[in-house]
Amino acid sequence: MIDLSLIWVVIIAIGVFIYVMLDGFDLGIGILFPFIKDKQERDVMMNTVAPVWDGNETWMVLGGAALFAAFPVVYATVLSALYLPITFMVIALIFRGVAFEFRFKSQRSQHWWDRAFIWGSVFASFCQGVILGAYIQGIPTNALGVYTGNGWDWLTPFSLFTGVGVVVLYAALGCGWLIFKTVDRLQKDMYALMPKLLMALFVIFAAVSIYTPMAHPDIAARWFNPDLVMYLSPVPLLVVLFTFLAIRACHHGYELRPFIYTLALMFLAYTGFIISLWPYIIPPSLSIWQAAAPESSQLFALIGALVLIPIILMYTIASYWVFRDKVRIGDDGYH
Repeated sequence: MIDLSLIWVVIIAIGVFIYVMLDGFDLGIGILFPFIKDKQERDVMMNTVAPVWDGNETWMVLGGAALFAAFPVVYATVLSALYLPITFMVIALIFRGVAFEFRFKSQRSQHWWDRAFIWGSVFASFCQGVILGAYIQGIPTNALGVYTGNGWDWLTPFSLFTGVGVVVLYAALGCGWLIFKTVDRLQKDMYALMPKLLMALFVIFAAVSIYTPMAHPDIAARWFNPDLVMYLSPVPLLVVLFTFLAIRACHHGYELRPFIYTLALMFLAYTGFIISLWPYIIPPSLSIWQAAAPESSQLFALIGALVLIPIILMYTIASYWVFRDKVRIGDDGYH
């Protein structure tokens, strides 16, 4: 018998990963704006993502819709628990999106739109990290999966720390993207900045990896289970390896490798997150099967997803292929 709940978890997990990957470097460019003062170089930074930035956010919408269709209890509970940071994130994304459209059309007020782009990017990234930290900490529910906490349970030192961690992660992704897509002084500045971001990211990964098992005995029991340790130990070892490779790639002047290696670090962090919480979709109490919608509902939604997801993938790949070249000062965006 086909496990529809498991299929939907895979779809949602892949959708969230693609969103974090694509919108991560997109948001990272706004986070990096304060490090670059030259107006023309800032124009180049925005032009590297101008054709694709709004399409990147399709995957966030897909993830939310899939969660509502396949796991409505999770949708209701998580939104109840994390209503404020999710609202703040959406407001920040609105400011950022408006800044994207208005910045190139303004003259005297362009510096204000630069600030909206910077703070929209930073705050949206920070809120995503806070949501991640609050989710890892766990969401208190009753036997029916109804949220039993208050509106401020998400606000803890750990969630604030993971908020900063996601900001650093997105900045590193944005840095790698700009190394790949730009030339001359802007590219050199990114080469100089990226090793610092990677070292900060490594420290953040290490701190989260140490704190999480200490605070959650069930997570510690999984990672240090003698029967599983052989299979799970490659994850932290690969984090060390890819951090070294990414820094080395910057020193050697490789253009694509720093971005690819940073994506690998993000994938490893995401893998560790899934390993720590599996099979709970509302940690620490509700599994994916307990929170699943009726099979008929899951099957109906799955048919639509199998039609739409390949279309979204195709136009996403096509847009990146069409706009694959580097962007230089003096280019009037993409032609």
